[in-house]
Amino acid sequence: MPFLSLGLSPELVRAAGELGFSAPTPIQAEAIPAILRGADLLGSAQTGSGKTAAFALPLLQQLLAASPEQPPRGARRVRALVLVPTRELAAQVGEVLRSLGQHLAQPPKVAVVFGGVSINPQMMGLRGGADLVVATPGRLLDLVEHNALKLAAVHTLVLDEADRLLDLGFADELARVLALLPARRQNLFFSATFPPAVQALAAGLLREPVRVEVAAPEGSEATIEQRVIAVDAGRRSPLLRHLIQDNDWDRVLVFVATKYAAGLVADKLYKAGIYATAFHGDLSQGARKQVLADFKAGRWDVLVTTDLAARGIDIAQLAVVVNYDLPRSAVDYVHRIGRTGRAGESGLAVSFVSAATEAHFRLIEKRQHLALPREQVPGFEPTEVAAPAAPGPGGIKGKRPSKKDKLRAAAAAQGR
Repeated sequence: MPFLSLGLSPELVRAAGELGFSAPTPIQAEAIPAILRGADLLGSAQTGSGKTAAFALPLLQQLLAASPEQPPRGARRVRALVLVPTRELAAQVGEVLRSLGQHLAQPPKVAVVFGGVSINPQMMGLRGGADLVVATPGRLLDLVEHNALKLAAVHTLVLDEADRLLDLGFADELARVLALLPARRQNLFFSATFPPAVQALAAGLLREPVRVEVAAPEGSEATIEQRVIAVDAGRRSPLLRHLIQDNDWDRVLVFVATKYAAGLVADKLYKAGIYATAFHGDLSQGARKQVLADFKAGRWDVLVTTDLAARGIDIAQLAVVVNYDLPRSAVDYVHRIGRTGRAGESGLAVSFVSAATEAHFRLIEKRQHLALPREQVPGFEPTEVAAPAAPGPGGIKGKRPSKKDKLRAAAAAQGR
């Protein structure tokens, strides 16, 4: 099926070809016609499936086809808003939109805004408005409060990595953004997973949505070998160094729980003669961009990171992922190990499990329908024993509204 048959202009088809899309991927073939019809959409597909182009192409086509009754192009009112959870994903989506729109007679103005950098250049860049805005929620709200842009003319809202947007502190910010948007608009949700919080928000915002679910190719899971190594918590750094050196791993992504741990583990590896560096949210945007570029170019062998790198970052030929600290959830586990074994290549995911984290990993196994054997590496056999569980019924949810409650309320208000 050619792109032209999906209702795209020759200029967009040409741009898609230059980005390597000779024919639509499954999610593009299903999503693009639905979006062009103006339907709301709930899309699920694995990373690397062409998901970004699946919404970028129809957004640009809609901009081309805007009727004369729409605000004049010179006003540059925001027609489409793409919300993403991280700076890296924002930059990536913005780059795709600009590349796809480069051959249009009137290339759209794409604004990419995110926190962690000075707001002034972004405010200057928004003078005269923008056709398409890609933003993290917090910085978008800052710009609205500074009167740098208005959202009253938004025709299409895209939530990319919707599940991540509802994680951590994004839920409250997302609810505030939704309250600023016009009630009549097109809503597009894209994510690799749809936990209950996303389903609740979708139920309140989407109107008779088209559901597009593209399963991973059969057998693709087998491209990632998953290993679990039992080790005492205090012996993880020496074990990691041993595995890297003994197996001659030259491109490794190591996940830890905190920014402090990222720096600490990277320093220990570097002092042991391994080219390792840290990657986390406290780095400036320029530093984060440079670290990623150097790692992709092979100037660093090991990148020690928080969950900042678990999504939205594509690193070709990444051979090994190590869960130095276990992820908080089974969903995060899937995203972490999904950084390897991409584009048909094989990959290895190694998880360190101590006596204290064994119960947590069993929960991850249960929710992911896994049963992985525990290995022991000679010289690093564990000696610790898990402490007995504390008595009592555990925590009880209080009466204060949770983030999910707030999102449901915001969704209900939008639906009225």
